[in-house]
Amino acid sequence: MKRRLAREKALQALFQIDLSDIESEDAMIHALDGAESDAFFENLVHGVVTNQTEIDRLISKHLVNWKLDRIANVDRVILRTAVYELLYQEDIPANVTINEAIELAKSFGDDKSAKFINGVLSSIHSEL
Repeated sequence: MKRRLAREKALQALFQIDLSDIESEDAMIHALDGAESDAFFENLVHGVVTNQTEIDRLISKHLVNWKLDRIANVDRVILRTAVYELLYQEDIPANVTINEAIELAKSFGDDKSAKFINGVLSSIHSEL
């Protein structure tokens, strides 16, 4: 599975977890929809779930006039996934992570999501 597809599938699984308290393993099965799993996909889902408190704290610190629970669910999940990559996936250049998050926002968010996510992630990246 290519990393872009793994990110999309991870986004779908994490979105389900965020909305419904479904177990991560069940959400992963639903998101894969019969496709074969992938280590990168599994790492993203488990990594975000395991480190969500730290990730959310960092995101919240960089939100201007927003609270994390007021952000659109899909934008929140994209931010969490990208911040996890920035913090824990040192083999992936930050500009790649940010660009991939922007592309996910263009595909799954609304017309303002990409710009919003770019701003938040750029702010976080400048601190790291």
